[in-house]
Amino acid sequence: MCGMLTTELSTAGRALHRAGLVTVFGHVSARIDTDRLLLTPPRPLGELTDDQFTEIDINVGDLPTGIPREAWIHIAIAKARPDVGAICRAQPPSTSAVAAVLPAIHPLHGQGALLGPVVPVFQNARLIREPQLGKELAATLGDGFACVLKGNGAVTVGRNVGEAVARMWILEESCRITLAAAAAGLMPVALTEDEQNAWFATGTELLDRIWDYLNH
Repeated sequence: MCGMLTTELSTAGRALHRAGLVTVFGHVSARIDTDRLLLTPPRPLGELTDDQFTEIDINVGDLPTGIPREAWIHIAIAKARPDVGAICRAQPPSTSAVAAVLPAIHPLHGQGALLGPVVPVFQNARLIREPQLGKELAATLGDGFACVLKGNGAVTVGRNVGEAVARMWILEESCRITLAAAAAGLMPVALTEDEQNAWFATGTELLDRIWDYLNH
């Protein structure tokens, strides 16, 4: 089980790096079982090898050495969302720009609907290095699939590593479209609820295709 997850996490790190979604900072976790996560180390994700990951119990009181100090993000979300099998933390540039001016992000194109009807912006720009901030972030995410951190990147989740990473790519594409519309002096118009639902129904297929694309 862990062997397969380490390979997936290494692959995810390289995919995020190639796509420009991470540079120095970023981390990804995968759920091993109900109480345990496998987490990438605090180093550039594009350089990971399969022997660098740390297993962490989500009921831990103090963080072990060798993991990102923002591991509280992963712990809090894993506790709040048993349906989540993987968590992606990245620094997508267009997403950070949009979060500086908007309180939430709405789907302007079909793939954006795979993030849900709205992506909230967590308004506390501090690093999430304590349990309480992790809990507050998890509450802002709620039952959604993405949350932007004001001044501090974004978090996406999925049933598996591929879905979490694919949603991070979609989030950045959504924000690029938002910025392009704003640059043209136009008022962005979100998809209707019916349109969003139709696209959301294709989620598994499209997320798998995006994950495959990111690995070629």
